[in-house]
Amino acid sequence: MSTTIVIVTYNALPWIDRCLKSTGDYPVVVVDNASIDETLAYIESNYPKVIVLPQQNNLGFGQGNNVGISYALKNGTEQVFLLNQDAYLVDDCLSRLITIQQSNPKYGVLSPIHLNGKGDLLDRNFSHYVRYDSNPYFYSDYVLDKTKQEVYEVPFVNAAGWLISKNCLENVGGFDPLYFHYGEDDHYCQRVHYHGFKIGVVPFTYLKHDREQRDPVKAPKYSKAYFQKLERSYKIKYADINNPDGLIELENELKKLQKTILKLKLKLRFSTAAQLKRQLHLLQTIKKDIEVSRERNSKIGTHYL
Repeated sequence: MSTTIVIVTYNALPWIDRCLKSTGDYPVVVVDNASIDETLAYIESNYPKVIVLPQQNNLGFGQGNNVGISYALKNGTEQVFLLNQDAYLVDDCLSRLITIQQSNPKYGVLSPIHLNGKGDLLDRNFSHYVRYDSNPYFYSDYVLDKTKQEVYEVPFVNAAGWLISKNCLENVGGFDPLYFHYGEDDHYCQRVHYHGFKIGVVPFTYLKHDREQRDPVKAPKYSKAYFQKLERSYKIKYADINNPDGLIELENELKKLQKTILKLKLKLRFSTAAQLKRQLHLLQTIKKDIEVSRERNSKIGTHYL
């Protein structure tokens, strides 16, 4: 059974050598999102067996992966492993994941444990995905030195290292273009659950995620970053097909904003009213896209691939 590794790159030169070295003998497809550094030249010179699919524009994380997944499926792969350009597989990580997914086909997405770049700590964000409320047994089994489960089911794990089965891809599809960067893996996990598949983390399998750990920075209210974050949160919330009342809740939010804007104007608070009007316009703008997303993703199919 063949497994293809898909890596989306964008100015990946600081990490790509370690990343590709970690992939072993597996076939690798690199989708380059119009890098402006020497990423492409380096791969072509040092890794001639890697299939490189250069793009004319930056497609973002999700759409870049869709290109690689589509190529892999057309060439007969049975599983696709999505690997971040700044992540490195450790030892026999992938072969263990493949074996466990083959014996547990309901797990459409499997992930190894994510370590930091040095490999001496858990990746900070990953540690949140396996917290008690996500799976009470993960940390408990480690701390209490209990026998580890073969796989721990979780509601979400980020897509720095995902093994996705062909069956999952044929039922769920690829990443929704509703998202450009950030939020696409949250949304994909929602769809995985909706279509009856599970998401799991496999103990004793590891990757190193070599990213800088920054303290979360709160975007100033009504700044560009604030509205970008708000847009992602709206999409994740209202495009979630597991919530049958999502569109009703979206309409209620629109009405609530309209009423609040009117009240602010009556109180002569025009500046705040103007900012909420921007928020209202944002939600009105993405409403149709959310409706289309919900309709399409509720159906079985290889959407976006």
